[in-house]
Amino acid sequence: MKTIDAAAIAAALPPHTAIRALQQALRDGLDPEADPPRGVVPVAHGQLLLMPAEGRGARGRGYAGVKIATVAPDNPARGLPRIQGRYLLLDAETLTPLALLDGVALTNLRTAAAADLLAPPDASRLVLFGGGPAAHSHLAALRAIRPITQVTVVGRTPERSRRLAGGFPDTTGIGLTAGQPEAVADADLIACCTTARTPLFDGTLLPPHATVMAVGSHEPGAREVDDHTVRHATVVVESRAAATREAGDLIQVIDRGLLDPAHLLPLADLVRAAPAVAPGRPRLFKSVGMAWEDLVIAGAAYDAIRTDESDR
Repeated sequence: MKTIDAAAIAAALPPHTAIRALQQALRDGLDPEADPPRGVVPVAHGQLLLMPAEGRGARGRGYAGVKIATVAPDNPARGLPRIQGRYLLLDAETLTPLALLDGVALTNLRTAAAADLLAPPDASRLVLFGGGPAAHSHLAALRAIRPITQVTVVGRTPERSRRLAGGFPDTTGIGLTAGQPEAVADADLIACCTTARTPLFDGTLLPPHATVMAVGSHEPGAREVDDHTVRHATVVVESRAAATREAGDLIQVIDRGLLDPAHLLPLADLVRAAPAVAPGRPRLFKSVGMAWEDLVIAGAAYDAIRTDESDR
């Protein structure tokens, strides 16, 4: 069984390739609504997340797999990642283990597929909430698909914003500064990569062309965006079932009768039918992270590495 670390995944599967793999899987008929629900097991110091899936890779080979991730809220204070994980990729027919992949590296490639469909082609100004590994990886992925030249990093306090802004690697060619939530008023893209339980910014400030990527939580009690953002944006989700089960940003608005779940736009519909996204209003992609996405990316990375090895 092959072991594939984060560096190998990054080398084999740059963001553009991962985006094509995810979008092609949806065009080929993959149904996110059929994804098994995420298993969440509470343990003494956090959660164990179990995410199984089955599907076909780009070459038509069947794969199955499961990601085992851990969420340990106290880890950052220990100098350890809050989220860790591994992905076990299996042959779908024999269920033979094929590879063990870095699970976090797979997670970090997912969001760009939606951003590529929603964000203006000339989007250059990014506001980034958060400064951890997820924020770093989303900056890299968004830079790969849009001409980002200005990044404003926002933390809980001005001091924290300055500290976070100073911790980003590989910022050659962009202006990176610390800012405050009001910076969204001048943004083309807003990426929310936090553990926030309450909204990060005032949605009335959003420009009508802005795209918001809210990726920080998968819990009904957590949210990064406010009611105004949800009610006045075109809301795109990975699946309606997963969103109404896990996306606190949406559930809390739906439960008060302020949003009809039928108005949520599944990502698959956007890829396959290209429904018109209403002009003059922001776009919100609320991601909870799903098992089918991890499987597609794991299979694509495995295929790419096998191809490279066979060509040597």
